[in-house]
Amino acid sequence: MADRETRPTTVWSRPERGARGPAPERSRTQITAAALVLADAEGLAAVSMRALAQRLGTGPASLYRYVGSRDELLDLMADAVAGELDLSGATGGDWLDDLVGLALQSRDAHVRHPWLADLNDRRGEVLGPHAIDYLDHALGILAPAPGTAGEKLEAIGLLGGLAVLFARREAAATSTGDPSTGDPAARAAHLAAVAAEGSHPHLLAALTAAGAPPPADRDALFVRLLRRLLPAMLGQGEP
Repeated sequence: MADRETRPTTVWSRPERGARGPAPERSRTQITAAALVLADAEGLAAVSMRALAQRLGTGPASLYRYVGSRDELLDLMADAVAGELDLSGATGGDWLDDLVGLALQSRDAHVRHPWLADLNDRRGEVLGPHAIDYLDHALGILAPAPGTAGEKLEAIGLLGGLAVLFARREAAATSTGDPSTGDPAARAAHLAAVAAEGSHPHLLAALTAAGAPPPADRDALFVRLLRRLLPAMLGQGEP
């Protein structure tokens, strides 16, 4: 086990507040919950110590008794979302079904909190207690699966990346005023018309061989991709 002194300092490596001073008026959990509400309503850019203090009816200086910086607050927020995932299910069943179910939960969490993907892009990999629980749970699901430990960690990373990608697509599809998210049937018809002009023979051949596209169903596509990619990454053919 690595020496405690060599571990990176994070907000979780310190007590929630110092032993001295007046009794605490609130907790990190309460502060983080308020920050989540603010980010969900107004976006990540709106989350500042000053704005959060105003929402809580206190001064910014008082929040620094619990959270050392905005970066630490962002770490707490990301880990709180990880804590929304239900990890209570027993492992040891069908590992692919269980992992796909976990991926659906992850995607739904990113849909609920659309700012999360941008936050993770900017902050790097700072794993809090809930995120570590998630990683351990996913590895437990993969215990009976083929593949090396490294391949399993890569598969979990792919799961997270696809969850983010599909959450972003869903957010774009439900937003207003974005012409790139038009009707899927109209986009397919446009692509077919362009291919039929004859200038893109490979596209025409692919569309002809594929036939009519299935009805747009993001859940089905998400699950289908995972069920194809995850076994392949772990050295197993498509089930």
